[in-house]
Amino acid sequence: MLFNSPLYGVFLVFAFVVFWLVHKARLARVLFLITISYGFYYYGTWEEAKEHGAPLGPWAWALLCLSIIFVGSSLDYWIGKKLERTENPRARKALLLASVVYYLGVLAIFKYWNFAVDSFAEIAHALGVAVKPAHLRLVLPFGISFFTFETMSYTIDVYRREIKACHRYLDYLLFVCFFPHLVAGPIVRPRAMLPQFAVMPVRDDGEQSRGLLLIAQGLAKKLIIGDYLTVAFVGRVFGNPERFTSLEVVIGVYAYAIQIYADFSGYTDVALGSSLLFGYKLPPNFDAPYTAVNLQDFWRRWHISLSSWLRDYLYIPLGGSRGGPLSTYRNLMITMVLGGLWHGASWNFVIWGALHGAALAVTRVWQRRFGEGKPRGVGRVVATFVTFQYVCFAWIFFRAPTLTHARLVLARMGELTGGMPHLTWQIGAVMALGAVTHWVPDAWVDRVKDTFARAPAVVQGVLLALAALALNAAASTRAPFIYGQF
Repeated sequence: MLFNSPLYGVFLVFAFVVFWLVHKARLARVLFLITISYGFYYYGTWEEAKEHGAPLGPWAWALLCLSIIFVGSSLDYWIGKKLERTENPRARKALLLASVVYYLGVLAIFKYWNFAVDSFAEIAHALGVAVKPAHLRLVLPFGISFFTFETMSYTIDVYRREIKACHRYLDYLLFVCFFPHLVAGPIVRPRAMLPQFAVMPVRDDGEQSRGLLLIAQGLAKKLIIGDYLTVAFVGRVFGNPERFTSLEVVIGVYAYAIQIYADFSGYTDVALGSSLLFGYKLPPNFDAPYTAVNLQDFWRRWHISLSSWLRDYLYIPLGGSRGGPLSTYRNLMITMVLGGLWHGASWNFVIWGALHGAALAVTRVWQRRFGEGKPRGVGRVVATFVTFQYVCFAWIFFRAPTLTHARLVLARMGELTGGMPHLTWQIGAVMALGAVTHWVPDAWVDRVKDTFARAPAVVQGVLLALAALALNAAASTRAPFIYGQF
C-alpha cells in the first residue's frame, strides 16, 4: 500500500474518521491503530510476496513477516521489564544480548544470508576452491531495517537506564507498528514516541491542517519530481550508460541526487503529515542536506534519524572521538561502512559507506587543523559545491544495481563526450524545480503552512482537492519509494 497510491488515501481517510469517532477511549484508539497498522503491513507484505514469488505462498509469507514483528515486540517488551527490575550486571547483559541477537539474526537471515554465502563462494573460487552457495529463497520483509533499529534502541535505552521500561504492552506494540513510520521511517526513538502513545491524543485543527499540507507537499515531491526523473532519465542512464554521452551521464547522476531526495523526503513528509492527523508528532528527517558545507554537516541534515542512531548506538559505543585521531577515524569508517551495509546486502552499499566514512575522517583532519567553524561568503559557496560533488559521486555506487554498472557509469563519464540528444526540456525543468525547492528558506515554508492552517476549512478543502487533481494529472507513473526496499 504505497503512500502515493489512491488506496492509501482511502485507507487514511477511513483510519482518521474511525480514530476520532472513538471518544474518550484511549485503549480503543490504541487497539484500532494497532489493528490497522498490522493490516497496512500485512497488505504491503502480501503484495511484495506475490510479486517476488515467496516460496511459502503470499499469505503464509505475509503471516510469517507479521510474526517476526509480533514475536520480536513481545520479546522486547518482556526483556525491557526484566531489565528495569534486574540489578545483576551479567544478567542485564544477557537480557540485552538476547534482544540484539534476535534482531541481528532476523536481519542476517532475511537480508544478508545470500550476500554472505555468495561472497564466501567468490573468495573460495579465487583461492581455487569450488563452493556452491546455499541460497535461501526469501523475500525481504517491508521495512525490516527500520523496525529492527527502533526495537533495538528501546532495549538499549532501558539497559542504559536512559528511559523507563514500557509497562503497557499495547503501547509498545503501537510504537513498533505505527503505520506512518513502519515501512521507511523515520527511525523513531522510544523516548520520543512512547510518552505520546501513553496519553490521549489531542485534536488540533491547526496541526491537522499542517499535516494535510505536508502530505500534499510530500506527494508533489514524489510524483512530480522523483517519479518523473526515475522514469524519464535516471533509470535509463544507470541501466545503459553506454547509450548516453558523458555529459548526459553526469547530468543523470545529478538527477539521481535530486530524485532520491525528492523521493525519500517526500515519503517523510507524508509520514509526518499522516501522523499529525492522529495527534502524534514524528521527528524530522531532513534539513536541506545539499546545502551542507562538509560531510559531517551533510549527515546532520540527511536521514537524520539514521545518522543519529548510528552515532548513539554504534559510533559512541565504539569509542567515538575519545581515543585519539586514529581511533576516531577507524570508528568513523566502521560506522559508515556498517551504515552502508544497513541499506542493502551489496558491495555497492559497502563502497558507498566507505566513501562517506573516508570523507568524514578527512573532515575531522581538517577540523583538527583549522577548527570547526563553518566557512562564510565565497568559502561557504565553494565548500557547499565541493561537498555536493562528492555526495553525487558516492551516489553512483548507491544507485548502480551492480559494481559493473557503477564502473560503466564512471567509464562513460571519463570519455568526456559532449552533447545532450536525450535530455529534454521537461527533464531540465523538473531538475530545476527540484533544485529550487531545495533551497527555499524555511521561513517561507513556515509562513505558507501557517497561512494554510489559518484559512477556512472550505478554502483548505478546495485547495487540497485541486492539488489532488493536479498531482493525479501530473503523475505519469507511481514507482515504489526507494527506501521501502531497505
